[in-house]
Amino acid sequence: MAQTPLPVPTAKVTFKLNPGNLSVVLADGEVCKGHWAVVKRGEVPARTDTTPGSTAIAMQADWDTVYGPGFYTAHVLGSRFYARTTATGDRGTVLNVEMYRPENAEGNLIAAVKGVARDNKENVYKVVVE
Repeated sequence: MAQTPLPVPTAKVTFKLNPGNLSVVLADGEVCKGHWAVVKRGEVPARTDTTPGSTAIAMQADWDTVYGPGFYTAHVLGSRFYARTTATGDRGTVLNVEMYRPENAEGNLIAAVKGVARDNKENVYKVVVE
């Protein structure tokens, strides 16, 4: 978060019904891969483990940091298209990634996907899906 400009990893996501694969390329070229699954509608993840890189990390505050106050509650929580994964990098980085797509999205549905990530170094990222 202290870097200027903020790093924005790109993500390549395979969209099937559920689940799918995720590949994220970080600014330094490290590739992180994971297998995403849809979060059950209405499920509110709880941060039960504060260890960096934990898969049990709640990211509500990260959504609000990246997209503005109240974004998580107004758009992500309860969304039909809300997915989560942990992606492991080839150089030791662990990313907790969440993605969401608005239900009223039209046209290029993949381009409508928004996401956030937090790595095991406590960096927060805006995920841009290509």
